[in-house]
Amino acid sequence: MERIIEEIREDLSRRIAVAADRLADRTLTEDPAYAALLGRAELRERIHHHLRAAVEGLMRSSRGLPVELAEARAIGALRAEQGLPLASLLHTYRRGGRLLWQSLTEAVAAHDRAALPRLLPGAAALWDVLDQMTDAVTESYHLTRAAQGDRDRERRAALLDVLLDGADGPSAAADAEAAAVQLGLPERGRFSVVVLASEGSGGSGARTAPTGSASAPRVLWRVRADGEIGLVELGHHPLESVRDLLAPLGVRAGVGPVVGAPAEVARAHRLAALALCTAPESEGPRTALLDERLPAALVAGQAELAGRLRHVVLGPVLALPPEDRRTLLTTLGTWLACRGSTTYAAQRLYCHRNTVSNRLRRLEQLTGRSLSDPRHVVELALAHSAVLQRAAAEPATRPAVPDQRVSPTPGGTARRSPRRPG
Repeated sequence: MERIIEEIREDLSRRIAVAADRLADRTLTEDPAYAALLGRAELRERIHHHLRAAVEGLMRSSRGLPVELAEARAIGALRAEQGLPLASLLHTYRRGGRLLWQSLTEAVAAHDRAALPRLLPGAAALWDVLDQMTDAVTESYHLTRAAQGDRDRERRAALLDVLLDGADGPSAAADAEAAAVQLGLPERGRFSVVVLASEGSGGSGARTAPTGSASAPRVLWRVRADGEIGLVELGHHPLESVRDLLAPLGVRAGVGPVVGAPAEVARAHRLAALALCTAPESEGPRTALLDERLPAALVAGQAELAGRLRHVVLGPVLALPPEDRRTLLTTLGTWLACRGSTTYAAQRLYCHRNTVSNRLRRLEQLTGRSLSDPRHVVELALAHSAVLQRAAAEPATRPAVPDQRVSPTPGGTARRSPRRPG
């Protein structure tokens, strides 16, 4: 094979040059990706260089030497960096291989047609060389794109952090607007933030979380060591639509209020984390919107005052033996959930209405608060919320605060309530 190529080298070089011209023109005509990226002179030069490298590889292969693939790897990396589709690159490589074989056979036939049979064994060797070059291009392309993806994810994460955490200094608002633009977000709009609870997500979190569609808000997810956060671009969607978006995840979530500018996203993030604190784990998977749970959020946002609430308002109740404490707190929580209806509370607790009334009177006596006084009801509701949040934060204390969804029956068993108050 080496001897044949040496005999036709000059003619083969001319034919390869013509083939490079033809392939460059055809590629630019048929492939918009190439046409948008390269001029004819540069593309023609690259094709010409590739065809000559393939011939040199065939020569080295015939001598038992490895094919030089550094140039092929460099081209794969370059085209990946430039954004040329891999399919376009490989398509041109395959066309080049066919044109090279055609040029080789034509040059041999012109030199000595009787030598054509001697060329046939070289076909397999040539295609092996071309396959090695194509594999090198493809591998380098994929490695470069993977590295690009890592850099893009790191950059995206850094930009999201600018919005979610906020920045100090006079340029904070400008930095937030710049980050939003680079993330494809409008400078003015309707934004919110979602904070997912870490338990029960199975480590999947944002990898399986929806990112939004034409009928749902767009969400940009940020996975951190301490949890998962979503920046929601609401557009024209109501904030309540976030519930439907998060429902498939089956985890607790806190949702901050709607804000109108990227510089306000950090505040929405802080309030979303606060909203999550108002949804105890005992309540099961649910999405807590801050604006629907403001009293509980006030308690969650003031740990020291929440402790005083528990002690001052419900201290005598918390000092009772565990079973009595559990009964009164469950009754109070159920009565509050039933909007002050003793009848509905009794139905949910599976006991007589008078039993509920007696427990509530005892609660009034212990706390010195009257359930007929709206101010006292507010204090009791906030204090009860503080007890629930304390129990959620400290698992060891949870037995003192029963699951509000499960009510003990007079017989000592537990059943779930079959109905809710209207």
